[in-house]
Amino acid sequence: MIILLTGTAGFIGFHAARRLLSEGHRVIGIDSLNDYYDVSLKYARLAELKSHENFEFYKVEISDHKALDVAAKDKGVTHILHLAAQAGVRYSLDNPRAYIQANVMGHLNILEFARHSGTVEHVAYASSSSVYGDREDGPFTETDKVRSPASLYAATKLGGEMLAESYQRLYGIPQTGLRFFTVYGPWGRPDMAYFIFTDKIMKGDPITLFAPDEMRRDFTYIDDIVDVLPKILSRPPSSGHEIYNLGNSKPNTLMQLVDAVEAACGRTGEKIILGKQNGDVSNTFADVSAAERDFGFAPKTDLHEGVKRFVEWYMQSSVS
Repeated sequence: MIILLTGTAGFIGFHAARRLLSEGHRVIGIDSLNDYYDVSLKYARLAELKSHENFEFYKVEISDHKALDVAAKDKGVTHILHLAAQAGVRYSLDNPRAYIQANVMGHLNILEFARHSGTVEHVAYASSSSVYGDREDGPFTETDKVRSPASLYAATKLGGEMLAESYQRLYGIPQTGLRFFTVYGPWGRPDMAYFIFTDKIMKGDPITLFAPDEMRRDFTYIDDIVDVLPKILSRPPSSGHEIYNLGNSKPNTLMQLVDAVEAACGRTGEKIILGKQNGDVSNTFADVSAAERDFGFAPKTDLHEGVKRFVEWYMQSSVS
């Protein structure tokens, strides 16, 4: 496969690129390298990838359709793994336009590129568990009604699914949506709870917990995700457009996450307890039976083991 991989310098994009390159595929990576979090981490990820002869990189903002076309045209792209997005729920409360620009206009531009390429056989794109809204039940299945996003971020990811559906119907572009559930692990995002907790505990700073008695997340280890991505990418859906949950299917409470971080760090952190924040959802819980049936998806890394691996990376990295 010749793969256009957006968000290559991001957390999931970096791991996906490494896996695809290890299997002999050619990866054309693009990323805007924005400063939502420490850009040095993004450059460090890219440095790891640039040693592969089948990897090339272009700094591109996907909302700029002309720059995207210049970078990706005439490359013979056969598959697109579209992971670029403005991430984060809380950031969307203060910077809403960044989400429309990246997650809506950017997604549209990727679909337009695929439409006019003449070579793209399949587009797989990142969605999110956030599309399910604020629910206390579970597990969440792909056939559930999703009409109540709790944040602008969630609304843009749901909008991406609708754009994909319309482009498949209009232009016959095979597409697969990937609803990721709280992916974590080495090289992870510094704005995510497990990273923040680790950093603060190791520095002796207090950690802030928002409504810890309410919060449950389906934490999913990065290797369990990237194990299945090459299979998904290489198999366009016969129906034209399918959506899959990719989660651990074993939710943990926020306090269980804290316990795992403290155990891995060998320290106990001081805790500040506050109420629930705007845009947060109380619960995520993936039914992954469809991905298991179609691709053999079988997450095997429990929270304590996954957090231990992250903390080991953190201790050895330059971000600590």
